[in-house]
Amino acid sequence: MNIIKTNIPDLLIIEPEIFNDERGYFFESYNTKKFKNAGIDVDFVQDNQSKSSFGVVRGLHYQLAPYSQSKLVSVIEGEVLDVAVDIRENSPTYGKWFGVILSGENKKQFLIPKGFAHGFSVLSDNAIFTYKCDNFYNKESERGIMFNDSKINIDWKINNDDAIISLKDKINPTFDKAEMNFIYGKM
Repeated sequence: MNIIKTNIPDLLIIEPEIFNDERGYFFESYNTKKFKNAGIDVDFVQDNQSKSSFGVVRGLHYQLAPYSQSKLVSVIEGEVLDVAVDIRENSPTYGKWFGVILSGENKKQFLIPKGFAHGFSVLSDNAIFTYKCDNFYNKESERGIMFNDSKINIDWKINNDDAIISLKDKINPTFDKAEMNFIYGKM
């Protein structure tokens, strides 16, 4: 397992060791011992999966503390641009975003800790997206930020005319008006 630090503190890309042969491939998508040995101490309690078509943008989502979630995300089939936005007050990268291409082909994983808004755009015809969470879904604490907020300025790698946005995500507030309760270093 190769762990890659990003330019935003605490965001990590994880590249599993993949064993290929004439039958196909095998890899460990998660191993608690290996994660803990790498300094990643997250206890996952819920797995989620979604299927989306080209142009779907999901996000930007998060849950307020104490119901916030760390997520380990990956793609089983297809390709997405996965994005995390730092919403931790006093962070040196507050309001900055980082994106990584996740695909069934590259099998990369993206570890998004608490204190980040999360979203993705589908770049292939279809994508099956999975994520492990370290806290359960809590509807009352669910929040979001407008996916196309000009302050954050995310390049979703699709044309705005092709973007398919849920009604719920269309009414998310801008970054400056979103409710957040995360403080850098106190998570």
